[in-house]
Amino acid sequence: MLKNDQLDAWDRENFFHPSTHLAEFARGNLPNRVVTGGQGCHIEDRDGNRLLDAFAGLYCVNVGYGRPEIAEAIAEQARELAYYHAYVGHGTEASITLSKMILDRAPEGMSKVYFGLSGSDANETNIKLVWYYNNILGRPEKKKIISRWRGYHGSGLMTGSLTGLELFHKKFDLPLAQVIHTEAPYYYRRDNLDLTPEQFTAHCVAELESLIDREGADTIAAFIGEPVLGTGGIVPPPPGYWAAIQEVLRKHDILLIADEVVTGFGRLGTMMGSDHYGLKPDLITIAKGLTSAYAPLSGSIVGDRMWKVLEQGTDENGPIGHGWTYSAHPIGAAAGVANLKLLDALNLVQNAGEVGGHFNAALRDALGDHANVGEVRGEGMMAAVEFVADRDSRSFFDPSQKVGPSIAAALLKRGVIGRAMPQGDILGFAPPFSLTRAEAEEVAGKTAQAVAEVLG
Repeated sequence: MLKNDQLDAWDRENFFHPSTHLAEFARGNLPNRVVTGGQGCHIEDRDGNRLLDAFAGLYCVNVGYGRPEIAEAIAEQARELAYYHAYVGHGTEASITLSKMILDRAPEGMSKVYFGLSGSDANETNIKLVWYYNNILGRPEKKKIISRWRGYHGSGLMTGSLTGLELFHKKFDLPLAQVIHTEAPYYYRRDNLDLTPEQFTAHCVAELESLIDREGADTIAAFIGEPVLGTGGIVPPPPGYWAAIQEVLRKHDILLIADEVVTGFGRLGTMMGSDHYGLKPDLITIAKGLTSAYAPLSGSIVGDRMWKVLEQGTDENGPIGHGWTYSAHPIGAAAGVANLKLLDALNLVQNAGEVGGHFNAALRDALGDHANVGEVRGEGMMAAVEFVADRDSRSFFDPSQKVGPSIAAALLKRGVIGRAMPQGDILGFAPPFSLTRAEAEEVAGKTAQAVAEVLG
């Protein structure tokens, strides 16, 4: 395709891309892609490539691309009222309606929704609310937050600290001192290969108990976790994990923050990941699936027991000193209302469970016996393939070989987008919920071809 503009040059000269090797991109050694459109599970770029996006952007375009219902809701809201703030009791029809729609879909025991713009700022809000809560209860020393290694909770100062991935800490002076990490519920990467899944759950619980004992329960405010580890490898928890972890938290009066930025609103085949695993959180983080990324919006869903203390705090201290200019932005809220209506009307949550199960089975059939595939795992519309140098000894490739990125690149050549996950040779998938069985089989088949190209 002949291009007579300067867009590619402007891109390298002006645009700071996140999560990118900046020097290699500026030198022109990394390709760029200017995306111009999308429909269903596919995107198109200005070079004429049509790609099956098996990662839904960043786990977020859940209803699929090109949905006119959401676009029209955004345009209508912009024409009527593009912006007004939510401070001091102000709201819009969209923000109020969306709050009710969220709570109607949330687990029992949740009370109110605070809106932001991204999962990162929602988790910043959550930590501030946890600290405020304990100050109001007269427990100023109860402030540490337990996260898990390989968890992902954002890339701000506090949220980057909560994230348990080296890339988000290195050279940023993170994690901050208030954040402590415990073992990831990652059975395939267990140190002791003799452990059964149930024994590994007991090991994770014992590690948590040991951490709490060392730090002192009276210093620990909350535990944050994704129902299924996302960016850390797309890892469902081992059997009984969440029930046992919650028992420990209740015993030590430690709040539970369920980070549902990825799992919220249907990705596991249930409306919320908390429903899927029986979580009873005090705070729930939501973002991506709230609007299917048609507009930026996030939320912190506050549980009943926390809300009562927040009210008490304002009786004692006046208005709560927390807010964003764009909290409950009307355009984002309008997108959220239209998105949740569409999820229901098209039965997409059920499709995510059913076609997601078919997709996981197709990946196992295509790759489960390959000599360099250590594990094919997933839940709902999430899946991952982990590659190893030798499956019998579970020996891993040297990171310098870049096996995961090479397979992702080979898959892209075949017109399918998968994601090379950090800290391992792991290929991740999180397609739109509108994925068909035929598309699921296409992704699995082309992944097998890409693996054969790279690994034989």
